[in-house]
Amino acid sequence: MKRFLNSCILMVSVCVGAQEKVTVYFDLDSHEMQKEGSLKLSEWFSQNQQFEIQKVYGYCDSVGTYGYNDKLALRRIRTILDILKKNSVRFSKTLEIKGFGERFEQSPDQGENRKVEIYFNRPEAKRAEKEEKMAEKVAAMKVGDKLRLRHLNFYNRSGRVVPKSIPVLEELYQIMKDNPKLKIDIQGHICCQPQGDLEDISTLRSRTVYNYLIEKGIDKSRLTYQGYGSTMPLYPIPEKNEFERDENRRVEIMIVANQ
Repeated sequence: MKRFLNSCILMVSVCVGAQEKVTVYFDLDSHEMQKEGSLKLSEWFSQNQQFEIQKVYGYCDSVGTYGYNDKLALRRIRTILDILKKNSVRFSKTLEIKGFGERFEQSPDQGENRKVEIYFNRPEAKRAEKEEKMAEKVAAMKVGDKLRLRHLNFYNRSGRVVPKSIPVLEELYQIMKDNPKLKIDIQGHICCQPQGDLEDISTLRSRTVYNYLIEKGIDKSRLTYQGYGSTMPLYPIPEKNEFERDENRRVEIMIVANQ
């Protein structure tokens, strides 16, 4: 449990089945957060980048009309979503957003009813299982097929891989090592920039993967790389939410030869 001083926010992380939950409390008749509380909430989420948000629920106390509280609950949700988006927190493809207003079993303590609940899981905990299947996916792929390198993340506006993503590169190296006839084209993509990749970040990132494999001993004749900027988005630009931005900013491998 964390209690933030000089703000009306109380955060509690508990397990809810396979998910965890954070609850953020608000002042009476308010959807805004004091600056210090907002900064601390941002810091908390920035330290836990591997979260994947599943649900965001908003609630109110019983003061006021149903209609007013329904709108207030949604405003509280928007406040939290704005903070999450600023911190590039991942959102589930099936993200559920729902405002209950005062239509739920109310606590006798009205302060406990003025809240937003954030349900999330930790894809990091499932990473090993997913990576074990990567080799099988590559083995089944044909020439021209593409595979996104999930969880391969970079520092902002750079080709530097964040430390937590090194295992993804290591997994790809192991696949290349175990399959000496496999040849791939490494393709970088960015999000959010309809004017184009002015800093050529997509090429920087694909070259980072290329260089890593070369340095580990993979023959360069088996590798090519290129950056497509924002010319091949999976979702139209400008994207509607963080999930779409995350899907558009990616590095993929295309199979050039697999026999």
